[in-house]
Amino acid sequence: MINSVEQKPGTKAMMAQKAPYYRPVGKEIDVFEHAHSCRLPFLLKGPTGTGKSRFIEYMAHKLNQNLITVSCHEETSSTDLIGRYIIKGAETIWMDGPLTLAVKTGAILYLDEVAEARPDVVVAIHSLTDHRRELFIDKLGKTIKAHPDFMLVASFNPGYQRGFKELKPSTRQRFVAVSFNYPEPRVEADIVQNETNILDADAKRLVDIGNKIRNLTELGLTETVSTRLLVDAAKLIRSGLPKRSAVHVAVVEPLSDDEEVISALKDLCDLMI
Repeated sequence: MINSVEQKPGTKAMMAQKAPYYRPVGKEIDVFEHAHSCRLPFLLKGPTGTGKSRFIEYMAHKLNQNLITVSCHEETSSTDLIGRYIIKGAETIWMDGPLTLAVKTGAILYLDEVAEARPDVVVAIHSLTDHRRELFIDKLGKTIKAHPDFMLVASFNPGYQRGFKELKPSTRQRFVAVSFNYPEPRVEADIVQNETNILDADAKRLVDIGNKIRNLTELGLTETVSTRLLVDAAKLIRSGLPKRSAVHVAVVEPLSDDEEVISALKDLCDLMI
């Protein structure tokens, strides 16, 4: 079962909301707008916490489109996305899943970390990623043509998901793809500062810490410091938590459970802030 589906407000509601903050680092906005106008599926590639989800939220707001987000995991199946029969009182009724809902209403469907999902998810979306733009619902015996405004967006982390969790080349080639990475220091410091209203000098120190740890490849960390972690640390500092404590709990501790690695990283960070 899907345990993380988020549906953003419709067009009128989004118009009244403040646009999500997003700092472009390349031509990704222009590319997405062209892909959207051509009704092409879109793939975001990059490490955790590099702004992929925020980018999609920003683009949905910019294009005035409803956004449905599914956070995929190893139990996410095609049934979770397409829909299922449920018992309601004395009746058995059909309930559309987020994919079917997006196809019918013309929303942007964002499959976050799609490579984590079961293989049948990729099979289910194949006919939506080519010229057919249609969804076959086996349990209903129906084929639904996608709404003209429907757009399929997916993301995955090629550096983390290896082996059986790697997207097949045949699947990747069905998408227009853009790579996301950590912004250059000046841009990343601006992002941290804008997200938290922290002092500019402190934002720069946090980014320096992040880049220092990212370059410590000998530690063998599965994931490294994301921009998201730096923003979390900045929020804690802004709230009044001592800077070193904020970095310890928001940046260092989430990276590893190895006591020696944690101790070494804490010592390093203490020297830098």
